[in-house]
Amino acid sequence: MIAFITATMLYAFSMSITPGPTNIIMMSTGVNHGFKSTVPFATGAAFGFSALVIIVSLGFGEAMAENQELMKTLGYFGAFLIAYMGYKIAFPGEGKEEIEETRPSFMQGAILQWINPKSWIACLAGVSAFNLAVGGERLTIYMISYAIVGYSCVLIWGYAGAKISGFLKDPSRLRLFNYAMGGSLLLVAIYLAFMDQSI
Repeated sequence: MIAFITATMLYAFSMSITPGPTNIIMMSTGVNHGFKSTVPFATGAAFGFSALVIIVSLGFGEAMAENQELMKTLGYFGAFLIAYMGYKIAFPGEGKEEIEETRPSFMQGAILQWINPKSWIACLAGVSAFNLAVGGERLTIYMISYAIVGYSCVLIWGYAGAKISGFLKDPSRLRLFNYAMGGSLLLVAIYLAFMDQSI
């Protein structure tokens, strides 16, 4: 059982610590709004992904993932949401209300996991590799391990953003940073919408 826990933690770490839309949004939020503002989005992402793992482990996910039209539709919705958030990060506006709109919410974090085909693939791979379809103790341990490690990894990106915010206090530096983060999300959205239709 120790080997199983170790393997799930390593898998969760490798999947969660690497750059991706969720982590880019976390870092940008940390820079622009502080670490505390990253927690709702991170929590939503954790809940959304956990719910997805449960759905997949119960057998519903595989049938949905095999539906190419559904996956393409999810990809387009995911691309739209990522592009929208990227635009808001790159061009936050100057008014207080406009700036507040760039603060991601719990629901955005949860929804992003469900409409991103890559999240489905990660769930399917994990459920298959760790034989979680049987449910029970293995699924419980996997969920706890992934929740702890994955959630921590995502929060690290938000914390890192908050720590470098001092360096980015200069408006021109902050503007360039937001352009870079927003532009990265836009590139991910373009990839999902037009180039990654093979999944």
